[in-house]
Amino acid sequence: MAPDAEALMRSRYSGYVLQLEPYLLSTWHPNTRPTSLGLSADGTRWLGLEIKRTESATPDTAIVEFVARYKVGGRAHRMHETSRFVREGGCWCYVEGDMHAAPRTAEQE
Repeated sequence: MAPDAEALMRSRYSGYVLQLEPYLLSTWHPNTRPTSLGLSADGTRWLGLEIKRTESATPDTAIVEFVARYKVGGRAHRMHETSRFVREGGCWCYVEGDMHAAPRTAEQE
């Protein structure tokens, strides 16, 4: 059991790296949990996680802003998200997240 939302975020990142779909679904809030993630077929190779900030509005709610870097088909990507977490029954759960727009590259301008 994760002691706080940031620890759960780090643990969930490891779950994606190791393709532990049952674990990821079990740490997702039941109101927003998808039925499956399809991790084994996506070919994603995770490269790193950077926690940008963590905030707790109340003892049982928190946000974690992060950037995760990954490759798909040899092409590098980054996912920048602010995730919301709640603690229910003593356990932290991922609720949902807001994706940040990807920075524009010189080629896109």
